[in-house]
Amino acid sequence: MSEKRDYYDVLGVDRGAAADDVRKAYKREALKHHPDRNPGDAAAEAKFKAVNEAYQVLSDDEKRRVYDQFGHAGLEGGAGVGGVGDVFAHMQDLFAEMFSGGGFGFGGGGRRQARGGDLRMQARLSLREAAFGVKREVTVHAPVRCDDCSGTGAKAGTKPETCGHCRGSGHVSNARGFVMFTTPCPKCQGQGVVIKHHCKACEGRGAVEKARKVVVTFPAGIDAGQRLRVPGQGMPGPMGAPPGDLYVELDVEEDKRFERDGADLVTRCHVSFTDAALGAEIEVAALGEASTTDAEPTVTLKIPPGTQSGSVFTLKSQGIPRLDGRGRGSLIAVVQVDVPTALGERAKKLIQELDEELRRSADEAETAKARAGGAK
Repeated sequence: MSEKRDYYDVLGVDRGAAADDVRKAYKREALKHHPDRNPGDAAAEAKFKAVNEAYQVLSDDEKRRVYDQFGHAGLEGGAGVGGVGDVFAHMQDLFAEMFSGGGFGFGGGGRRQARGGDLRMQARLSLREAAFGVKREVTVHAPVRCDDCSGTGAKAGTKPETCGHCRGSGHVSNARGFVMFTTPCPKCQGQGVVIKHHCKACEGRGAVEKARKVVVTFPAGIDAGQRLRVPGQGMPGPMGAPPGDLYVELDVEEDKRFERDGADLVTRCHVSFTDAALGAEIEVAALGEASTTDAEPTVTLKIPPGTQSGSVFTLKSQGIPRLDGRGRGSLIAVVQVDVPTALGERAKKLIQELDEELRRSADEAETAKARAGGAK
């Protein structure tokens, strides 16, 4: 895998570039490499995606701060950057701002309140917890809304003031020929407000670093690799805007007794040579909702005489509860017949006698079958 390029280099800006310069660079590079302008050009498409990824980080104050301090590694497992869908979200904003009021059908619209970024983390559950559901308290290390200023970034007793340059719209319009172009206000960086007296607790950022506890409810039937969305538990939004969401990706511990197949559980049960030959009732490991004793729950399985190794028996409604609530899957028991290995002389003699008797029985059965056929 090739090493990621520096985000500033991707956009062609200096590390100290202002937010307005970053956005201008993004517009320039995004339009230059847009797939519609470069149909069938895989290199242009890759550059377009790289430009979008760079802009997602450098346009977000918090992500940019983390990136400046830790580089690409600092974004791993945190708020991260979005996927292909974000490319088109950014481009929609780009064209809307460029052509609003210019007769291109994008509409003027007012300033949109940006929500906070999303956070991502992993959680690990036991098979029982994933099967029957559990509430788990997780620790999230991320910025939270500053209580002193309620997330506005303004000193207590004051509030952000309407930007006089754009009159609170967050953008300014300029006519070029017959086309009206709209760009983010350079005075307020598109926020529509300016802060004259910054909050000391958060230094005007509207958020402070803090570890916080979040209770996550994992529903019954969830499986490894699935992701839960916890609304409103992500990064705080700028200027008191709504926060983003927290996404929790699930990992499930292995259970030596079972293999999971969707809502079904597969278990391997050992059966003695005599039980397999004569038939018996055996106890098979099952998954209980809660284990209050040292003994794990079991269910009774009746195996018929002559059961072979590899035989499969299905116990309905003994598996994993389905995520959609439609009952439980099955417990699938795969029989493994244990053939004795340590045999004494008497045991060997008995088995040899059994073998001789089985051969005689087989011959007699074959002879009886042949006679019955001839009689017809």
